[in-house]
Amino acid sequence: MDIQGGLFEILAKIKARPGMYIGKLSVSDLFMFLVGYKTARRELGVESTEAEIDFYQNFHSFVERKYKVQTSNFCPKIIMLYCHEEKDGFEKFFKFAG
Repeated sequence: MDIQGGLFEILAKIKARPGMYIGKLSVSDLFMFLVGYKTARRELGVESTEAEIDFYQNFHSFVERKYKVQTSNFCPKIIMLYCHEEKDGFEKFFKFAG
């Protein structure tokens, strides 16, 4: 099965039109979407690219280093410790993700 696009393409679409994909500007909703996206691809047997694997494996560590914390908390929880609103966390995610 060949599914066009990938993680970075869907992130660009979400950044451009978050309401269409996740309903509102929310870092927690964004991560829940990404968990579902990753799960769906795995269930369909669609392999992740090396860049996607790198992102999934390293983004959490990057956020921990950025905020100088080490925790098993889910990445959006870390971001939200330093943001006042979900919208701010959403914007921070895209700033960090580049």
